[in-house]
Amino acid sequence: MSHPSPAAVIVLAAGEGTRMRSATPKVLHAIGGRSLLGHVLTSARDLEPQRLAVVVRHEREAVAAHALELDPAATIADQDDVKGTGRAAWCALAALDAQAEVDGAVVVLAGDVPLLDAGTLGEMLAAHAADGNAVTVLTTRVPDPTGYGRIVRDADGSVLRIVEDRDADETERAIDEINTSVYAFDAAVLRAALTTLQDPASGATSNAQGEVYLTDVLALARATGPVRAIETDDPIIVEGVNDRVQLATLGAELNRRMVTAWMREGVTVVDPASTWVDVTVELARDVTLLPGVQLHGATTIGEGTTVGPDTTLRDSSVGAGASVVRSHVLGARIADGATVGPFAHLREGTDLGAGGKIGGFVETKNAVVGAGTKIPHLSYVGDAEIGAGANIGAGVILANYDGTTKSRTTIGDGAFVGSDSVLVAPLTIGAGAFVAAGSTVTRDVPAGDLAVERGQQKNLPDWVIRRRPGSRSARAATAARDQAAAAESSGADASSEPVKSDPSDI
Repeated sequence: MSHPSPAAVIVLAAGEGTRMRSATPKVLHAIGGRSLLGHVLTSARDLEPQRLAVVVRHEREAVAAHALELDPAATIADQDDVKGTGRAAWCALAALDAQAEVDGAVVVLAGDVPLLDAGTLGEMLAAHAADGNAVTVLTTRVPDPTGYGRIVRDADGSVLRIVEDRDADETERAIDEINTSVYAFDAAVLRAALTTLQDPASGATSNAQGEVYLTDVLALARATGPVRAIETDDPIIVEGVNDRVQLATLGAELNRRMVTAWMREGVTVVDPASTWVDVTVELARDVTLLPGVQLHGATTIGEGTTVGPDTTLRDSSVGAGASVVRSHVLGARIADGATVGPFAHLREGTDLGAGGKIGGFVETKNAVVGAGTKIPHLSYVGDAEIGAGANIGAGVILANYDGTTKSRTTIGDGAFVGSDSVLVAPLTIGAGAFVAAGSTVTRDVPAGDLAVERGQQKNLPDWVIRRRPGSRSARAATAARDQAAAAESSGADASSEPVKSDPSDI
């Protein structure tokens, strides 16, 4: 760690976020596989603070529960009816002080700034400690600073004040350096300044708005020590989310950075613009991502594997040298050298063994599929355990649900299930056993046996001609019968019936 550890980090997450126009609290909206608050808490914990507090108010229970799920050691601080960032910081400091008085650097972050990284925060903390600052504020420069607070510096570069856009004069409006609302305070300075700006108990203030702002702390802090600014040359990392447009913009930028970083680590991304990779995904070298790939959650992909095109994986692992094509994979494991797709749906609990195949229009759920086993097409395999080297024919259904209970099917090594068969669970098909095509199997099949379940075929002569007179089928049948009769009368062999085997030989 190249920076000192802060005494505390305070994350402000109390706002309503009305411009999101959502029943979901703003800080719980997500980009890149994490909530906005999750991104901020990750960066905060990377600073290795002694303590961390999250300030909540709007949708308090949901935000607090999410924060504690992400960081059980966090302190939840409730903001009262008094508005303003200063009051939020005061509530957090009071909650932390109630445990033990905070002494040292306090970093204050907004809960809706997802791209701000620990490296940038660490540089701010290092400068704060090296200069012995009372306050250090992170700033940036933008081409159009309209709407932002401007940083007014004195001749030696120290911060005189932060002036809001509506209060700025013509000279101040020309300043392009803006406040990012990211600060490092000396805890004693912050505590004393906030006490001066408000009545600690009631929060009453002397300003017309009745709000307490952190920006007002800077002017008071100048009497106790240096107030300086550290500038980042990457404005988008300090941009907050206020509406869905900004959410999409920052989501796209975060994804661009993730995809770029993986390409530099040896991953081939054919079309970065259509490829989405969450921050929680892990990729090995020589992975190839084709257009339209989405990788979400705790997904890992092994060396030399190709994914896509048009494939989504969530919370899944794919081994080395595998292939997943035009498929949807959720909570599944795909071993080395296995192939999936196109148009397969692997649901939670699917475990495909090495060299196995789950092919086109196959759906699996809670199914263990052994090494080298093939389920090539048009099948449903749920609640099953299939051994190694088995073959499941086209159109096979594992009927695992009777309307009340789900039951399992076990298929042994080397077994063969013929096309268009239904296996009704609970059921065991032994190793090396065969199921004849078109069978509905309701009883266990011992190892090496053949199961056949079919009704005897009957052909009713001229049924179509008699029962569907005048139809297209009847006309075709009549023409074929007349043609056969004409051929027979001329001595030709009119037989079109194939030679059939005895059913006992099936």
